[in-house]
Amino acid sequence: MQHYSKGSDMSIDIYDEAGIGSSTSGVSGGLLHPYSPKAKLLWKGSDSWKECLELLAVAQRAMERNASAWETHDQSCSFDGPIVLRRADLYYYVSFRGILKPATTEMKVETLMENAKNCLTNCPLEAMDEHAAKCLAPNIIAPAGFAIYMPLAMNIHPKRYLQALFLACQNFADEASSSANAKIDIRFHEKHVNTLLELGGDYDAVVVCLGAKVGMLPELSGNLPLRACRGVIAQLELPTNIVECCINSPSILSDAWLAFQGPRSLLMGSTWDWGSKNYSPRVLPEEASKAVSDLLPKASAVFPTIKKWEFVKARAGIRAMPPSTAAGSLPLLGCVDTNCRYWLVGGLGSRGLLYHGLLGKLIAQAVISDDEAVIPSELTSWKRMAIWKQN
Repeated sequence: MQHYSKGSDMSIDIYDEAGIGSSTSGVSGGLLHPYSPKAKLLWKGSDSWKECLELLAVAQRAMERNASAWETHDQSCSFDGPIVLRRADLYYYVSFRGILKPATTEMKVETLMENAKNCLTNCPLEAMDEHAAKCLAPNIIAPAGFAIYMPLAMNIHPKRYLQALFLACQNFADEASSSANAKIDIRFHEKHVNTLLELGGDYDAVVVCLGAKVGMLPELSGNLPLRACRGVIAQLELPTNIVECCINSPSILSDAWLAFQGPRSLLMGSTWDWGSKNYSPRVLPEEASKAVSDLLPKASAVFPTIKKWEFVKARAGIRAMPPSTAAGSLPLLGCVDTNCRYWLVGGLGSRGLLYHGLLGKLIAQAVISDDEAVIPSELTSWKRMAIWKQN
């Protein structure tokens, strides 16, 4: 909405059958940083991180401003806690927990050290030995005696964040409508869309952001170079009879990640079930048991006391993984018809929290200007693949 022409009316409808933050995006573990698993800065990592910080601030202000009004509007959505999960100091919840990545082999140490020298100033990487790592997380093990710490990386609550961001959009529309000679409407529809033809006659432009379900639209089925991958995340809690202080522990990145939700609660993830057709958010006992069996040995290799924690429940979602390119595994953007009425944002994989702000800005600029050329060519290169057949 920030890219609209002032003085012009605008109407925006959002369709999501699951509700805001209730599908795969809201299921993620919420670990947010601009680096790859090797601590190398990702494609457009600096720009994406900047957009993330700005949107988090916008969402936070919206939540603080009128959370009660949102709860009245929709009883299924409640801001029952913070968006950014923070660690406690003696007086107030003021500093981020950050994220700690222990090196598991000697071969990875040199790579991590080199990447630490080329990090972002607003999301630094701090190289440290195992002793320093244990000062941050007493129960951590760095098998290679080395770790990377991201003090300003974050662990956020995705569902609260997405709900607050939608509330901020509504606030922006209301304020713009009252201060300009134009009317801006934004409406949410908890409704399933079967085909793009249902929407084409009503809108000047339609942006499709369906994640792994994008292939269910007949107009796009079989035409996109995306790979489906189901991921299961397990929630664990520390039994009340066990004393183990994790209140100041950063979240942990390794072959399995641990996202601390509080002193006695954490999320452990994630599995990778390639080619899965199971779109259900429900995780049956057998699938949950297998996920824990797969993840626990990886997590215990760097955080042995995880074996004391008890399984509570599991949740799952399908990632839409993009193809690998020379520039990395990049999202898919662009128009999907000759008239540029229909646009696609897809293939964010497991990096939706990082890329969504930047990609949203790019697609908004393209739609408003009716010009796909404003999108970086590496994000539209998928259209030149043989699999793609433009309608």
